[in-house]
Amino acid sequence: MDKDAKIASQINKLEEKFKNSGQDLSSYLDGLLYERYLTYWDYIRLDTLLSLQVPRTHFPDEEIFIMYHQITELYFKLILHEQKQIVEDKSQDVAFFIEKVRRINSYFKALISSFSIMIKGMEREQFLRYRMALLPASGFQSAQYRMIEFYATPLENMVHPSERGLFSSENSIEELFEHVYWKKGATDLATGEKTLTLKQFEVRYTPRLLRIANQVKNSTIYHKYLQLPDASKNNEELISALKTMDLNANVNWPLMHMGSAHRYLAREGQDVEATGGTNWKDYLPPSFQKIIFFPTLHTKEELDTWGKQWVDHVFNPEKEEYKE
Repeated sequence: MDKDAKIASQINKLEEKFKNSGQDLSSYLDGLLYERYLTYWDYIRLDTLLSLQVPRTHFPDEEIFIMYHQITELYFKLILHEQKQIVEDKSQDVAFFIEKVRRINSYFKALISSFSIMIKGMEREQFLRYRMALLPASGFQSAQYRMIEFYATPLENMVHPSERGLFSSENSIEELFEHVYWKKGATDLATGEKTLTLKQFEVRYTPRLLRIANQVKNSTIYHKYLQLPDASKNNEELISALKTMDLNANVNWPLMHMGSAHRYLAREGQDVEATGGTNWKDYLPPSFQKIIFFPTLHTKEELDTWGKQWVDHVFNPEKEEYKE
């Protein structure tokens, strides 16, 4: 096809595309003629992006703290972007499933490896000062991470381990939601009183989280796996990818937070409280929470030792160093 014929063909296709819009193709071409060239900084809203770091104190490291958390939330959005595609897919295409989980794992890997910015990239004395201006805000209030959990597995798997045996899929979403594990992490164990951090979070996000939980009640990623034909369910590549996702989300990622908490909050004599008042020593260890997205994919030994065998592999809080 010569150049003129190709252009004519493209014009015909454009006419077909726009014929139902109420405007003729000529109007759209006028718009294209008047439109400015697209620039990189306009396309990604660079100026807006770089204006979103607004420290509350004069300590330089606070800006690092803000930017890292913003980057983390963008990675969470990428993970959710892939999860939603798995949940909405009806093709049961195992190659599609594997590719989406592989992408999720690549995002988690980037997050886990980048956490050294938090652990080693700030001065402890600066952190302990500017954190007082952040109360009661806390990374605990990341709604996107809770959405990641809700898209991944049925809500009964998110119930706190001390109560998990009392609940099942027969319980309502609303009832299960009241007993999710992370609520205990922001509750005074002696009085049962919720911290302000949790109260704020519940007011802001409970309706949205409940809506998501109801939307994916029978179509979480775990449901999608269980609904596959036997041949696809036994695909070793898919099983490996899902198990890796489980470990990344529920072992390695929390352990990096443990490393950060130990560096900044744990010292001989008396530990410093987290900014949101969370019980971080009880809340963060994956071996305490035993949150497992895809329980039937793991061996009994893996389930029994969940979180324990990875401590030295990921981070040694006593020596404040990484181990491979």
